[in-house]
Amino acid sequence: MKEILLKTEKLSKSFSNGGTMQHVLKNIDLKLYKGDFTVIMGASGAGKSTLLYALSGMDTPTLGTITFGDKVISNLSQDGLAVFRRNHCGFVFQQIYLIDGMSVMDNVLSAGLLVKKDKKALVQRAKELFTAVDIYKESYKKFPTQISGGEAQRVGIVRALINSPEILFADEPTGALNSKTGLDVLDTLTKFNEQGQSVVMVTHDMRSARRGNRILYLKDGVILGECDLGKYSHGDMARHEKLSAFLKDMGW
Repeated sequence: MKEILLKTEKLSKSFSNGGTMQHVLKNIDLKLYKGDFTVIMGASGAGKSTLLYALSGMDTPTLGTITFGDKVISNLSQDGLAVFRRNHCGFVFQQIYLIDGMSVMDNVLSAGLLVKKDKKALVQRAKELFTAVDIYKESYKKFPTQISGGEAQRVGIVRALINSPEILFADEPTGALNSKTGLDVLDTLTKFNEQGQSVVMVTHDMRSARRGNRILYLKDGVILGECDLGKYSHGDMARHEKLSAFLKDMGW
């Protein structure tokens, strides 16, 4: 039986919009499992990113609970949530948010030093992660403006993984990339997942979604359905057909 990594009970999120309450998430009960590559899909406005931010402690729910391990994180203060995110979560966004005035290596170390003080050990881990994403020594001292978009996103993944997070959250990580560099980023995420890294990714892209083993479809703030795709295998047309049929059933 899979280990439950994070779960929600009656998770809800509402916003006031011009005096009218907008209910973005509605009573979501969800379990995320260790080692899964979970993909959240749905039309624009379905609440995908809102769900991701709530699960990761970047936002607090209006109602309901979020439990990580045996700790209810939805009750934490903002400072407590910041500590939780630093210690347990990694984040990859569509916009990469590297600091232009810092080198590639320093961008990664700046995240690691917030949690760990052993800089020598952090540098060694950074080098190992850089090698895993095909970024080598000659690029360590470059600035973000001196590398390609695909390389920058892979640096972003290294930064997200420097503290060995239990969950890597990704919000449209290929959305700003061309087809080739987007594929490189997907290959990188798949590689780390195959090594045991738990991933939760929001996407509207079929090619990206096929990398997941579990697909959740969100509509009007509720999980309308889910699809088990099993372990990813390159060129698996049955996988593509199964996902296509599922999304058609969901009204994609």
